[in-house]
Amino acid sequence: MFIGRTREQEVLNNLYKSERFEFAVICGRRRVGKTALINQFIVGKKAIYFTGVESNEKQNLEIFSKSVMDFFGGEETEAYFSSFQSALEYIFKIAEKERLVLVIDEYPYADRSSKSLGYALQFLIDKYKDSSKLMLVLCGSLPYMEENIFGDNASLYDRKTAQIRLLPFDFEEVCQYFKNFSDEEKALVYGIVGGTPHYLLQINDKLSIEENIKNTYLNPTSFLHEEPTNLLKQEVREPAVYTAIITAIANGASRMSEISGKTGEDTNVCSIYIKNLINLGIVKKETPYSDKSSRKSVYSIEDNMFRFWYRFVPANNSIIARGAADLAYNRISPQLSGYMDKVFQEICKQYLWKKLISGNCPVEFTSLGSWWSSNSKAKNQESIDIMGEQDKDTALFAECEWTDEKTDSGVLKDLVNRSGLFEYKEKHYYLFSKSGFTKACIDKAKEMGNVNPVELSDLTKTVFADDRNDYAVPVWLI
Repeated sequence: MFIGRTREQEVLNNLYKSERFEFAVICGRRRVGKTALINQFIVGKKAIYFTGVESNEKQNLEIFSKSVMDFFGGEETEAYFSSFQSALEYIFKIAEKERLVLVIDEYPYADRSSKSLGYALQFLIDKYKDSSKLMLVLCGSLPYMEENIFGDNASLYDRKTAQIRLLPFDFEEVCQYFKNFSDEEKALVYGIVGGTPHYLLQINDKLSIEENIKNTYLNPTSFLHEEPTNLLKQEVREPAVYTAIITAIANGASRMSEISGKTGEDTNVCSIYIKNLINLGIVKKETPYSDKSSRKSVYSIEDNMFRFWYRFVPANNSIIARGAADLAYNRISPQLSGYMDKVFQEICKQYLWKKLISGNCPVEFTSLGSWWSSNSKAKNQESIDIMGEQDKDTALFAECEWTDEKTDSGVLKDLVNRSGLFEYKEKHYYLFSKSGFTKACIDKAKEMGNVNPVELSDLTKTVFADDRNDYAVPVWLI
């Protein structure tokens, strides 16, 4: 049983059907479900599956040899190949006669252990690419794969025929998993753990949101309690500096100069580390929509698990360590609504993208973003939650309201007024509301004719999905 990843499966299956040599690279952050995707893909196919281990070359070669021998029915399990090159060439030659899939999962472990693995693959790909029917799949964490496969100086540079960067699930896919949660609870879960499959597996939809938070982040023995620090140790070389930068951003430092000041690191140093965090999908950089000035760039935490953890766990660590989960939750609970503002905006952006792709959006925008600017006359900060431009004449503007009250016509009026700062001839408006709309707001939207009110319940319906129909009872294998 499997959920989502339809496009990725389609890419892999098309490569498989080509009957010629193919080399696919699958990368992504840890816990994102790379192994699950591969396991799903190789069902019913002739496939040799090898997982690298964090050990030396001898042990990795022995494990690889056994995987090959077991696949071909070798009886002498103690018979090992003398080198990775001899083992790989054996597979390449067999694949000249029949379609085979060779998967090397956790490729970074195997590659680090061997000085020759990458070059052996390079040599054999060049030698057999025109005659072999092998489909080679390498899988590993993003930073290592980018440096050692995608990099200009990497041994396997420019030899891949496909590359899949696996991202966390979006809100739609998260909704498909949790059958017992209400619409609001689904949004809260997405805000609390994001879309990484392994984190979602820590959530029980037969319990309340409060109980789930207590069982995960506020439980010193749980998997998620120390996950951010553990993940950074696995993904990056200097986790302490990365932790300092994320902590600074989580505590309100949004500009490069502020981050530099709080961490004590030079801005050039911070810039390099932040670039890596952006690449990992942990941090994001934003500028006001339609204004690309780097001077106005701000940074925020993009991954919801990291956002939630750094927002609430360190501040309550002392009482969490003493088992006072109830007290910690009582401190967190009043802040959840404010925390969800940005999460809800992201959910609404995903909705708009899906409307665009399905051909049901009144504005064919090319990008979406937020806009903000200082109003010198009113002496305040003006902002628009979501904005997207089709051309110089047409744009959409959206406001996202995560409150317990119904959204009134005043919100629409304010949005229209702020959009007046832009000289588009044709403007379309979206109002997104967690709790619905007042009659006055609905009436005003109908009167204007270019306003789309969208409730949270609309975001979780099947209309939010594309034409996928492969959702059985969803279970992820990590």
